[in-house]
Amino acid sequence: MAILIKGGTLVNEGRTFNGSLVIENEKITWIIEGNYMPEASYDEVIDASGCFVLPGIIDDHVHFREPGLTEKADMESESRAAAAGGVTTYFDMPNTVPQTTTLDALEEKFALAAGKSHVNYSFFFGATNDNTSLFPQLDIHRIPGIKLFLGSSTGNMLVDRREALERIFATAPMPIMAHCEDTGIINRNMAEAKRLYGDDPKVAHHPDIRSEEACYESTRLAVELAKKHHARLHVAHLSTAKELELLNNVQGVTAEATVSYLYFSDRDYNALGTRIKCNPAIKSQRDRDALRDALNDGRITVIGTDHAPHLLSQKEGGCARAASGMPMIQFSLVTMLELVDQGVLSLERLVELMCHNPARLFDVRGRGFLREGYQADIVLVRPNTGWTVTKDIIQSRCGWSPMEGHMYLWRVERTFCNGHTVYEQGRVDTTYIGQPVIFR
Repeated sequence: MAILIKGGTLVNEGRTFNGSLVIENEKITWIIEGNYMPEASYDEVIDASGCFVLPGIIDDHVHFREPGLTEKADMESESRAAAAGGVTTYFDMPNTVPQTTTLDALEEKFALAAGKSHVNYSFFFGATNDNTSLFPQLDIHRIPGIKLFLGSSTGNMLVDRREALERIFATAPMPIMAHCEDTGIINRNMAEAKRLYGDDPKVAHHPDIRSEEACYESTRLAVELAKKHHARLHVAHLSTAKELELLNNVQGVTAEATVSYLYFSDRDYNALGTRIKCNPAIKSQRDRDALRDALNDGRITVIGTDHAPHLLSQKEGGCARAASGMPMIQFSLVTMLELVDQGVLSLERLVELMCHNPARLFDVRGRGFLREGYQADIVLVRPNTGWTVTKDIIQSRCGWSPMEGHMYLWRVERTFCNGHTVYEQGRVDTTYIGQPVIFR
């Protein structure tokens, strides 16, 4: 099947230009600058006038909850949300039930995705205190990296023994993506908050409990271990200005910012409460603004979502009782485009951080760019098109979003996954199944 996308504004590798592109057999076969229209027969011609044509978004950090937690979400529902948001590839995290810390659990996830994921997929393998013997058996061409919960308890995936951490950093055959919070500091802060405010302190205290110190000390340790063992470290979801100090000119260490920490600050707890409760905690406006600044100077390499659905009933309570995490994948691209309009970053830089850099960092083959010969993972977005997030358009199984009631001025018009229209005009093609990602 041959498709011509004509007359759009293409954004790719630091350039924005008027042009067209041709898709054949899942791949981009021709990128045409200017107004030239090739004389050929196409199965479909798409007029992209007024639209920006971007590479499909690669989200390096999602929790799709399957297997074992499917009352909240599953691969089918959350990949629908991804498609509707212009996300064509995701990397899922290992804290499911069972946890993705064995080879059998990893294979089970691939088998599930092969039957129900509407966009492209892969899965992190989870590190524990005692599973480094499995690292040599991991296929570096199938998975992006090792996920490490360093000093932050998530079930029994907390890695808190120094000898285990040394083994992980010494032997990991691929990037280590680390959630960095110090559990000892957090536990002391929670005990003090409960003494002062009762058994379930209000969510406004969340950034005092999961504090700057807890994040900084854990990230400092991760960077120290990466430097010692010459490991590739990718620090997940930075939330503080202080952590950014650790990233200056450190070879082999990269960092992710997620949309939530770039958009919200502690001032939003009053209006949104536990809907924006996540770990690490969303912190001050000063921290948010420092993360925004770091988007443009190279200290932040990737923008992800940490998409983490829970039922609203599980979000009730305060710091101790309410679940941490929020669904963001459907609205991540349009939220970042809003920050483009605010002058936080350029559209070219957005594409670098959400498309090109995830592909480079994890050595993704044939995706993340508008290039001839690459897979046709493409999203068309239209500016100056006002619309409001309402419950009926939310694709995630949990059925809510912290962005409900928010008006956007950018809209995702159409999402192509491997040259196939997987989303258009509010509808996801649920018959389509994406592909496993190939790395390196």
